[in-house]
Amino acid sequence: MRQAPLILIVDDETHILHVVSIKLKNAGFDVVTAGDGEEGLATAIDHQPDLIITDYQMPFMTGLELCMELKSHEQTAAIPALMLTARGFSLDPQYTERTNIVSLLSKPFSPREILAKVQQLIGNESVPEPGAL
Repeated sequence: MRQAPLILIVDDETHILHVVSIKLKNAGFDVVTAGDGEEGLATAIDHQPDLIITDYQMPFMTGLELCMELKSHEQTAAIPALMLTARGFSLDPQYTERTNIVSLLSKPFSPREILAKVQQLIGNESVPEPGAL
């Protein structure tokens, strides 16, 4: 049984994986990463994260395709997703019904901004204080 919420970050930009991972780990979250949508799907099935942060634009499988696939698998259907998008991108309501995308965050974003969004989506009370484990 996990003590800290597990976050899966899926992005083909390694610097984003690195920066977001460090920020979330320092805040007390457990983090796993994937470099594309296909790897993200396999990782989500294997690890059952509490939240998925995915980029929209990726090779092999977009973040939107990933979220539709996640919704179609019984073991990942209820995992909420935070989609990272280009500024000004909006999601057609038909896709929110076919996915578990609960929020969009435009790039560029600050690490503080993404941490605040994750805490809002998961709930502050579920995150242990750093060093409390």
